[in-house]
Amino acid sequence: MYNDLFTVFGLTIHGYGLMIGIGTAIAMFWAPARAKKRGLSDDVALSMLLWALLFGWSCSKILYIITDWQTFLSSPRSVLGGEGFVVYGGIIGGVLGVWLCAKRYKAPFLEYVDVLLPTVSLAQAFGRVGCFMAGCCYGKACESPLSVVFPEGSFAPAGIPVLPTQLFSAAADLLLTAALLWVDRRSSKPGKLMPVYFMLYSVGRFLIEYIRDDPRGNVGSLSTSQFIAIPLFLVGLLWYRLSYTHTINEG
Repeated sequence: MYNDLFTVFGLTIHGYGLMIGIGTAIAMFWAPARAKKRGLSDDVALSMLLWALLFGWSCSKILYIITDWQTFLSSPRSVLGGEGFVVYGGIIGGVLGVWLCAKRYKAPFLEYVDVLLPTVSLAQAFGRVGCFMAGCCYGKACESPLSVVFPEGSFAPAGIPVLPTQLFSAAADLLLTAALLWVDRRSSKPGKLMPVYFMLYSVGRFLIEYIRDDPRGNVGSLSTSQFIAIPLFLVGLLWYRLSYTHTINEG
């Protein structure tokens, strides 16, 4: 939970950025290897991942600005920096980036999505560990064996026991990665991982939002992420049902 890890030649290495960097690096090595194993282009897989990162970063920042518009108006530079993202914006933007890249290279979109998704969910787990180190995305104040106390300088309130929702999210992302790999090994149908990702991620995020306590915008009684989770889950469910029915009919 210490974001400033060490300083080298005047450059401070932050835990948040380091964890995101590690997760991204793993994805950049793993995605091309998964593509090559399936007879797909490793170069195209890497390009798609880079497009996903670019569009995902942009859309997650845009959605953060929308959910915290007043802060953006009062201090645009602080919001446009390296802090402040909404994961759902990254998911939507990432899918858009992969789709556009598939169009660019005339590559099979769904097959490459199956390649990329496990690597992305694993990278998300590392990102959540980075959130823990920075203290952002913190949980509600709670006296429990699982609670942690953040020091001064963190985004979380200092000296108050809070639930480590960042670590809960990281664990959920690891379980999601395992589930995606399990489904991937048991089905050769292109595109089978995206509806599973949509459904499982949405359920996990919807539940964790109940015990988060950081300012993150809301739509009525729901947080912004809970509001987005509902239609995303329904899209995944409908996609899964249609795909499953189509497979049975073909059989």
